[in-house]
Amino acid sequence: MPRGDSGDGGKGRKARNVLGTRLEDCSTRPMTGFFRNGCCDTAPEDVGSHTVCIVATEEFLKFSKERGNDLSTPVPQWGFAGLKPGDRWCLCAPRWQEAFAAGHAPQVVLRATHEEALEFCGLADLKKYAIDLS
Repeated sequence: MPRGDSGDGGKGRKARNVLGTRLEDCSTRPMTGFFRNGCCDTAPEDVGSHTVCIVATEEFLKFSKERGNDLSTPVPQWGFAGLKPGDRWCLCAPRWQEAFAAGHAPQVVLRATHEEALEFCGLADLKKYAIDLS
């Protein structure tokens, strides 16, 4: 079964992105997502809402670390190599919104951002940072 089609909490529906189409993969290098399947899919147990596919920047990684969420330091015991600028990652939607409000939002891949991110983030704001709009 393709990624983006299964992590729906067993509801049997295909995951959709913020544009209303099939949710695409975010990254497998590094492996990301609440389900660690490369996709920003979600389910009720994902209380952090890991639904926004970002492209990490030095500025954002520094901001996140200063806010207590260090995404750049490796944690080998968890198999986490740490993010580098340019890496894609399924970020918690409230963290993206916090970074946006503070002027440090990273770029976003809309086709890989789950529609449930819209519970925390405005579509117009996400589109301002989108790298996949033509």
